[in-house]
Amino acid sequence: MSNQPLIAPSILSADFARLADEVAAVKGQSGRGADWVHVDVMDAHFVPNLTLGLPVVQSLLAVTDLPLDCHLMIENPDRWAIDYAEAGSYNVTVHVEAADDPVMLAKNLRAAGSKAGLAIKPKTPLEAYLDVLKHYDTLLVMSVEPGFGGQKFIADVLDKVRKARRMVDTGHLNLIVEIDGGINADTIEQAAEAGVDCFVAGSAVYAAEDPALAVEGLRSQVEALSTRTER
Repeated sequence: MSNQPLIAPSILSADFARLADEVAAVKGQSGRGADWVHVDVMDAHFVPNLTLGLPVVQSLLAVTDLPLDCHLMIENPDRWAIDYAEAGSYNVTVHVEAADDPVMLAKNLRAAGSKAGLAIKPKTPLEAYLDVLKHYDTLLVMSVEPGFGGQKFIADVLDKVRKARRMVDTGHLNLIVEIDGGINADTIEQAAEAGVDCFVAGSAVYAAEDPALAVEGLRSQVEALSTRTER
């Protein structure tokens, strides 16, 4: 578990008609609001849902200085992901299940100016991709099946988080461990205990009356857990 947790609100749960305002609503006070803004790009092919794409990301980049964490749930990311990096996204995450050459893709993303993230579905084993992950900056462990917001947290994936955390702590990997799916006040502590650094939260933030306060509350939970663990 990171001593300084990263909280990445997912705009999948935001009001799409007011995205600029919704992104601004999670900024909060310096050091307490959102660290990243998580943007779920879905193409209705790799996953059954269709959300938003590059034009919306470009529009958001023009109105916020918060780093955009673009999670591409799309077919053929080898072709399309680079555009998101070149647009100015901070981190561009692709699915290992969809990438043809994930090692080359990571190199191309970094060359285009972004961090490179690799996402794995709940049933995808981590072990097969440990060598691939040496080329990545972020590992996104999906704790729901990708494609829809508001799903129930799948606790079994925390075994993958623990393995990744051990690999990072022993120096075999150098990346941020991120989790996405069903993260809220009831699940964030078990994710933190397993070794997550960055927590993607959608409805837990955007269903709240004050999204920035919800972000701060999630951060405080992880910080309090870290304090207890260190004692």
